[in-house]
Amino acid sequence: MDDMALALTLSAVSPAIGGVLIRGEKGTAKSTIVRALTGLLPPVTVVTGCRFSCDPTAPDPDCPDGPHDPATPSTTRPARLVELPVGATEDRVLGALHLERALRDGVTAYEPGLLASAHRGLLYVDEVNLLHDHLVDVLLDAAAMGRATVEREGVSVAHAARFVLVGTMNPEEGELRPQLLDRFGLTVEVAASRDPAVRAEVTRRRLGYEADPDGFAARYETADAERAARIAQARRLLPEVRLDDDTLHRIAVVCASFEVDGMRADLVTARTAMAHAAWCGRTTVHGVDVRAAARLALPHRRRRDPFDPPGIEQERLDQALADAGLDRGTEPPSGSGPPQGPDPDQPDPGGPGGAPPPDDTGPAPGTPPATGSPGEVDASPDGTANGAGDSAGPEQSDRVRVPVVPHGSAAPAGSGSGAIGGSGTLAAERPYRARLLVVPGVGAGVAGRRSPAVTAVGQTIRTTPPGAGAGNRPHLVATLWAAAPHQRARGRRGAGLELRPQDVRVPIRQGREGNLILFCVDASGSMAARQRMREVKTAVLSLLLDAYQRRDKVGLVTFRGNAAELALPPTSSVDVAATRLAELPTGGRTPLAEGLLRAGAVLRVERIRDPRRRPLLVVLTDGRATAGPDALPRSRYAARLLASSSVRSVVVDCEAGRIRLGLAAELAGALGAEHLPLAHVAAGTLTGAVRLRTAVRTRSGPTPDDRSGSAPVEPGSIGSRRRRAA
Repeated sequence: MDDMALALTLSAVSPAIGGVLIRGEKGTAKSTIVRALTGLLPPVTVVTGCRFSCDPTAPDPDCPDGPHDPATPSTTRPARLVELPVGATEDRVLGALHLERALRDGVTAYEPGLLASAHRGLLYVDEVNLLHDHLVDVLLDAAAMGRATVEREGVSVAHAARFVLVGTMNPEEGELRPQLLDRFGLTVEVAASRDPAVRAEVTRRRLGYEADPDGFAARYETADAERAARIAQARRLLPEVRLDDDTLHRIAVVCASFEVDGMRADLVTARTAMAHAAWCGRTTVHGVDVRAAARLALPHRRRRDPFDPPGIEQERLDQALADAGLDRGTEPPSGSGPPQGPDPDQPDPGGPGGAPPPDDTGPAPGTPPATGSPGEVDASPDGTANGAGDSAGPEQSDRVRVPVVPHGSAAPAGSGSGAIGGSGTLAAERPYRARLLVVPGVGAGVAGRRSPAVTAVGQTIRTTPPGAGAGNRPHLVATLWAAAPHQRARGRRGAGLELRPQDVRVPIRQGREGNLILFCVDASGSMAARQRMREVKTAVLSLLLDAYQRRDKVGLVTFRGNAAELALPPTSSVDVAATRLAELPTGGRTPLAEGLLRAGAVLRVERIRDPRRRPLLVVLTDGRATAGPDALPRSRYAARLLASSSVRSVVVDCEAGRIRLGLAAELAGALGAEHLPLAHVAAGTLTGAVRLRTAVRTRSGPTPDDRSGSAPVEPGSIGSRRRRAA
């Protein structure tokens, strides 16, 4: 909580930092502390009557309501907190053509949006990770440039938009794209205290506020006034803060040591260090300022892969600062920092402003548990891995923890193809670009990047009168075209158009939607044999990365032993799915029917919860069914039940070896699903295989790969080179 308060305070001192992203579990007062910041911001003096809150001492020369005369009167008002709801439209954010005046008076008039209202104030986006991507782009561009530009519907307007951008999010609901995450200046990870004394104090204060809100606020009035005065003083001092070349070079060394992309990390760290120095009442940046800035500006920029957990190791940060010559010896003497306001309550250890206890915070959301080492395989006393075949019971199964190897990084030792290294680890290979799997037809789901759909954003394919399935925003040009032929008959007089309700047209836009990708993974002993689980987990990890980029929801069903388990309910947090995949237990028999039935039950529930999101079932199995009586016929019956529900399915055939039974292909036929060999999940591999088959078939007729049950030939393998030579 102290880091969150510091980050918000520094952003209030220097809005050029770029705002704050607050990540944390639910119920950690993220929204409460953001709303409380508004009362600490200095009052704003604006030009009277200006809709864009121009400063009378330095008005915007390009203000749409300007130019402003120096003699224009001014007024002082409190700083605004503008909340952007998740369901807002782009025209409400940026502003747009004033439709009423355009249709009534025939003039082009601009109606300001939320960015104009937030100018010189605070713009708050709760659950920013659920905001549509195009709106996030608009917000972050305005926050970085300090201006909002509108070019739409005959309107060409640019106005100042400098505000403190604050976003809060729960990582369980999904992550922001790395390039969008980088646009936030600072980030803070918050979690509820695990100390019972702190939790009791929080509850006591909350109950006290509910019993007497005015009296409770009065107890903190003095402390709030002191902090607000210090923010105003730091703002005035900020232009005098100097960052010498030596300190600037040390900042560059620290940022380079973390291999961050681009130069934004250096700029934000420098600005934050200057703001911290001003907050501490100094005009020179010291090591303590750089340390505080790096702790807030670098954690979300060191991620090299979407599945990498955010955060930064304190030991590594200390080492980087020491290597740059910014160790604790360069800090100013103690007592030169900002004075703390008096706490009306009795001090409590680990409470606000105090040092947190050692176990104050739990693991960061989305990080795997600390028990066990990643990639460790539990071995039997004779040195062999447990659960190697279907004959092994559940009590003999092993738990294989497969670490997620970041894309583009080297695989760990012992992670070679199909072998257990000397260290006894079993690691998934690096994810690759997966083949695009889509749901056929045109849906009407949530905007995403996978399957074709009629969505709120996208290309306008036609216009129609308002009705079911159409948008609620009128299409101006189409409305005018519909009304134009009737103007003479309606007796129009003057510049305005004579409109009727039947003239209104709304657009039908076609874009792409996000789907529900439900993985049904065979985790039985037959899959663990020959270490096929390495390839299976790599394939699932690659498909998860593809789902992350295409804004899908994902779920994970696994089956082994005698039952199936919903390992991950459908969620937008793909990194949580990757973590559950790394902890996937294997071994035992193959209850294929139970796995398919459990997947069908999950899809039925999700169809009720989110009827607009179309599902895609991805079954990864070798097709074997060995658990229970009549295992194979029951699995085919379960497949036919799923097929009757019109669920789009893909069967990824995980069967290996030169002799194949072709059971996965039979399962795909019963499901009415596409049959996809495991080696063809990668887009590049699939393209190469198709080109190879086409070339060989053209010269020599059908290849053995085209016959059912034969082993596929990978491009570059010995078999493929022999066939090319033939």
